[in-house]
Amino acid sequence: MKLRDLAKGCSVFLGVIVAGYVSTTYVDQRFATQVNTTSSPASGPASSACVDKDGSWKNWPWPNVPALSPKCR
Repeated sequence: MKLRDLAKGCSVFLGVIVAGYVSTTYVDQRFATQVNTTSSPASGPASSACVDKDGSWKNWPWPNVPALSPKCR
């Protein structure tokens, strides 16, 4: 292995780490603000995801749903 090959590998590795950090920061900021704007203060602190009688999901803003969520009361 030449020093040039080592430098290329290190730069690619560093680029992947920086891109991962930037994308994670972007996703955290974007979805955190989206969740904060969709939640209402009238819903109360006990607004967890639950399954309604007809099988629809309540209090869950994302398209994927958690497995084994409790039934709504």
